[in-house]
Amino acid sequence: MRKPWRYPCGLLAGLLLAAPCPAACPAWNAPRASQELRALHDQLDGWNHAYRTDGRSPVDDAIYDQALERYEGWLACFPAQAPAPLAHLADATGPVRAPVVQTGLAKLRDAAAVQAWMDARGGRDLWVQPKADGVAVTLLYVDGQLRQAVSRGDGVRGSDWTAKAQRIAAVPKQLPQAPGRVVLQGELVWRLPGHRQAQDGGMRARADVAGALAREPFDERVGEHIGLFVWDWPSGPPDMRARLAGLQAMGLGASAALTRPVRDMDEVRRWRDRWYRGALPFATDGIVLRQGDRPPAAQWVASPPDWAVAWKYPPAQALATVRAVDFRRGRRGRISVVLELEPVVLDDRTVRRVSVGSLDHWRRLDARPGDQVALSLAGLTIPRFDAVVWRTRERAAVAMPDEEARDGLDCWHPQAGCRRQFLARLVWLGGRQGLALEGVGEATWSALIEAGLVHGLLDWMNLTSAQLATVPGIGPGRAAQLAQAFARSRGNRFTRWLAALGMPPAGKASLPDWRSLSRRDAAAWESERGIGPGRAAQLQAFFQHPEAQRLADRLREAGVAGF
Repeated sequence: MRKPWRYPCGLLAGLLLAAPCPAACPAWNAPRASQELRALHDQLDGWNHAYRTDGRSPVDDAIYDQALERYEGWLACFPAQAPAPLAHLADATGPVRAPVVQTGLAKLRDAAAVQAWMDARGGRDLWVQPKADGVAVTLLYVDGQLRQAVSRGDGVRGSDWTAKAQRIAAVPKQLPQAPGRVVLQGELVWRLPGHRQAQDGGMRARADVAGALAREPFDERVGEHIGLFVWDWPSGPPDMRARLAGLQAMGLGASAALTRPVRDMDEVRRWRDRWYRGALPFATDGIVLRQGDRPPAAQWVASPPDWAVAWKYPPAQALATVRAVDFRRGRRGRISVVLELEPVVLDDRTVRRVSVGSLDHWRRLDARPGDQVALSLAGLTIPRFDAVVWRTRERAAVAMPDEEARDGLDCWHPQAGCRRQFLARLVWLGGRQGLALEGVGEATWSALIEAGLVHGLLDWMNLTSAQLATVPGIGPGRAAQLAQAFARSRGNRFTRWLAALGMPPAGKASLPDWRSLSRRDAAAWESERGIGPGRAAQLQAFFQHPEAQRLADRLREAGVAGF
């Protein structure tokens, strides 16, 4: 369950907790700051209410945590404009007082923070367990019989889940060999046999549990999917080993087996990696470190203690601020949109931009500078845009490009308004689908354009090593390699050259030589296999275009086969 308690920003550096103090404050005046803070405040309140009362998670927990950190950073920047405090738990407080307070956990930022926490405790009597991604519950047993189940609520008071717990098979109705009064704390989790967190992610497991518990009447068939992980016995013996032995004797050995002793940071890392990549029966979002010795349960309060902390896994999603909107025109004139971002770290990668696809898609999203967007990694490598999480109230003006229809037969040179499209033509020409020029990508083409050496699609063909060596960033060795790659390009097949120049797809049509192709009219193209009227018109227009004809003449003079 979400843990909203946080230390003030000024204490974070010393405690090494998860939420950093803001690196820089937004350049807002007082009215703007008040407006933006209020909007994000209301968004967070809405998410809290949906989660705690309706059992829904409108956003991933990682995004919620990061949005909350951003909000707290803005509060530190503009304290005079602060709205009323967030109602984190106002709608979570229930009618039932828990037999033992739920404390919550502080989140350590990184391995250095974990090491500091361990060092402060002398590295002795320390234990680690997976941080189950579910819904916290407190269970009371009297003379071995289940008497009460209380939701976490505000940590002190919660909802009475006793009737629901009685219908969840995974919750023991009686405990063998139990002392007179037993209080257990744990997590109701969604059963996921063989779940591997690194591979499978959270799978909205927590939301599934919360949703099942929020429904009335409780669906016993859905309850069969709910499991129980007991992570503490507050009323148990003071010694951790004795507590684990007691849990084992009471039939809770599966839970007890997931609390392991650790002596040093290497062991902590090994368990963290094992539970992140290995199979567990439920989703997790990190690990919990506990000190075996802790105060009596009667002294616990509803705020993070110093004897237990969490170290979460890298977030599956990151919250990023949009800096600018970049409209990119492709080689055929189609516009795609890339969001330039304030740098954000996602799974140890620094992400500075993300594509949102077509211009129409961007219009529907309306993502603008100042907006907060959610990112994830597609296939664990490529940053992927997931959603606009929150929109700045003051919408920035964005100059959209001219949407005039383009047929792919313009921008053969980098004149005004065409540089991006011309560059895309060169990237296509040199790429795998074209001439496959080794080591030649967008950066190289851009450098040649900036140096004034390339004004047309084929200007690179006759560049010498000496000319190339004058380009900033291209030394003599690299210049020689480029010159050789350019020279070898003349030996490419005729059909490769046609693709490189941007010929529309021709299916299985015969492609004998340029002269024959340039004489075909639309009817002749349509008679070829797989060519319809629209494609026939495109092919005729391409081969008869003056710029394409000039390029063909140049290739013929260079001795390229087929021209």
